[in-house]
Amino acid sequence: MMGLTWLRAAVLSVCLALLATLAVAQADGPDYDRWQNTATRAEQAVEAARASDQAFEILRAEVAGWRQQFQNQLSANDSRLQTLRDQIAALGPAPEDGQDEATEIADRRAELNAQLERLSTPRRTAEEAFSRANGVITEIDDILRQRQTDALLNMGPWPVNPANWPGAMRHAQDTMIAVVAGVRQAWHNPSRRSNARDNLPLIAVLLVVGVVLLARSRYWSELLAVRIQRSDTRSGARVAGFIVSLGQILFPMLGLVAFVRAVRATQLFGPRGDLLLDSLEVVGLVLFFARWLASRLFPKDEALRVSFTVPARRRAEGRIYAVTLGIVLALYILLAEFSDFDRYDAGSDAVLNFPLIVLACLMLTRLGWLLRRRVRDAAEDADQEVPYGDRIIASVGRLVILVGLVAPILAALGFGAAAKFLTYPMILTLALIGMVVLLQGVIRDTYATLRPGDGARDSLVPTLLGFVVVLLAIIPLSLIWGARVTDLTEVWATIRSGLTIGDMTISPGSFFTLLIVFTVGYLITRAVQNALKVSVLPKTRIDPGGQVAIVSGLGYVGIFLAALFAITAAGIDLSSLAIVAGALSVGIGFGLQTIVSNFVSGIILLIERPISEGDWIEVGGQMGYVRSISVRSTRIETFDRTDVIVPNADLISGTVTNYTRGNTVGRVIIPVGVAYGTDTRRVEAVLKEIADAHPMALANPPPAVLFMGFGADSLDFEIRIILRDVNWMLAVKNEINHQIAARFEEEGIEIPFAQRDVWLRNPEVLQAGPKVKTPPSAPPTKAHLEESDMDPDMPAEDGDGR
Repeated sequence: MMGLTWLRAAVLSVCLALLATLAVAQADGPDYDRWQNTATRAEQAVEAARASDQAFEILRAEVAGWRQQFQNQLSANDSRLQTLRDQIAALGPAPEDGQDEATEIADRRAELNAQLERLSTPRRTAEEAFSRANGVITEIDDILRQRQTDALLNMGPWPVNPANWPGAMRHAQDTMIAVVAGVRQAWHNPSRRSNARDNLPLIAVLLVVGVVLLARSRYWSELLAVRIQRSDTRSGARVAGFIVSLGQILFPMLGLVAFVRAVRATQLFGPRGDLLLDSLEVVGLVLFFARWLASRLFPKDEALRVSFTVPARRRAEGRIYAVTLGIVLALYILLAEFSDFDRYDAGSDAVLNFPLIVLACLMLTRLGWLLRRRVRDAAEDADQEVPYGDRIIASVGRLVILVGLVAPILAALGFGAAAKFLTYPMILTLALIGMVVLLQGVIRDTYATLRPGDGARDSLVPTLLGFVVVLLAIIPLSLIWGARVTDLTEVWATIRSGLTIGDMTISPGSFFTLLIVFTVGYLITRAVQNALKVSVLPKTRIDPGGQVAIVSGLGYVGIFLAALFAITAAGIDLSSLAIVAGALSVGIGFGLQTIVSNFVSGIILLIERPISEGDWIEVGGQMGYVRSISVRSTRIETFDRTDVIVPNADLISGTVTNYTRGNTVGRVIIPVGVAYGTDTRRVEAVLKEIADAHPMALANPPPAVLFMGFGADSLDFEIRIILRDVNWMLAVKNEINHQIAARFEEEGIEIPFAQRDVWLRNPEVLQAGPKVKTPPSAPPTKAHLEESDMDPDMPAEDGDGR
């Protein structure tokens, strides 16, 4: 039965595991004679399958201790065996039949083979014993799981059958009468009354302390927590408020312990009274924890709100449901203790447990509905997609509702064990989820207190720590839902033995060694990079792009060496990764070729440095400054202040224009058009004077003005200037255009714009009145539809309108 049974089994299993570990640590090697006796006894017990669950657990723990010894023996001489194999391999292959070998080499080979055989024999023996122990443990686990399954599927008496009610009432009445009778019997015992009088001062003090703490300590702790969080809204106040709120559990428990000790000091209770006192502390812990958890998840005061909470109008409802579930769980534990002690029959047990199951399932259904309603209301208010965490809470709410509906039906049909298995673990699961939510909030607040700043609560570190809390919660969750401690220890033993891939075994120890060595190497690499970047490279004559290339290259080399040292320190044979590397190369060839191409191109860019950070380049129609070069891509900031990510392969295989590579000297070309009929020599002189006068123009070579040709609308000139800094190209072009406009206005030089002449073959169709027939020999009429004020002396287009 549930209650304290699984807790006691867990404590027993842990104690047995510790004893087995101590035995392994103290033993020099396995005693195979004793193991033979243990294995035979275990196999006989498994074959009979009549031992109790507790006896099987004890036997399993004993066999598990032997298995640990055998596992240690398997790896005891690994290094020595590998050394012998290497020595034998160094002697070369043994000669074939009919061939002679030097006597010294033959003797040495025989000696090494004899040592190898002698050291391998204990290992083979340990392998056989390890396999046998593993088989026995598996068979015991199968028996225990089968018993657990049979208990859940066993159909017992119906609690709704009225024939079972009198027996249940009689058992309950007998228990209460026995408790009262025990008190009366103890009171009529003169020695016990005398002891009670002698202990009266102690009893009085303990009673006063217990009553005060039980009556007021919870209120004081809650009031203090609210005041702390009201006075300061920062994360540190929330952490302090959470710690203070734990007094709602601690101080009432101290009061309950004092009260129980005071009552026990009277010695006026019989066996059932002592059982009641023993259970009170566990029952009190359940009740105090339920009230505290309800007050934190469904707080009365807004200052105590957590990340997940329901609207204020429904918090009182949530507190009622949570506290009621705690009361039901406490009553079930108390009932289970008396049922075991007085050996209630199956019908009485079913009848007495049925009201508790119904009440618990009613509260579960209401609480599940409350969780689902909270998520739905939050989604409607936010008018956006429901967050992942809220979707999990909604799923939990649906599951809780399902359990609340199914469990009473199972209990009514006589499947009481299955109903208990669904109801009470679900209550504990909800409590565990609530604790995980609170701990994640405390972790975020603690991190925000230590590392203040915007967004600290939602940064990566507290998120990862919260995920670790979720992973750790899997252990108690497994125990809640029927997993035995031995199941968890078996998983841990499997993890400790490591994952074997070919001849390579990866254990937790090797994994953590690899992680620690790689982390240390990575930190050293970053420290050296930072020292070079800040202290060494700025004092050299290396350009900024070269400095970035050196720092980046050193980082890649350092990470590679850190990974290599970490793998070696972990004892992983790199040759064992040949198959994985071959498969990976195939994957790279087919699916990752673009990524690898960009990576190799990035290495080439960092080594050859055709472009550097700060260069003004043009590639693929994009023009801008290079801001960063990584191993996969290069980031270019355009003149529109937008970032363009260019794959490195495009920079290597495509055409790239680098305007500032090597130096910043560059040329600007400024086109200028003047009207037909203007003196071209005078225009050339004016433009040459403007170009020579600009401060950014180099004197050698001097600016040049070229008469480029006769355009459709203008005489075309170009000013070509070599600038001291090509980054000022647009500014220089803008300034010179302003000067050209001003000088041309002073000199009376006209800057033309486009004009078109349109010829109409039959202009009479546009006139109102009779049509006038134009003689064929008469020239066409010219009608000018001028689009601009072009020079009237310019020749018109030909008569066909082209």
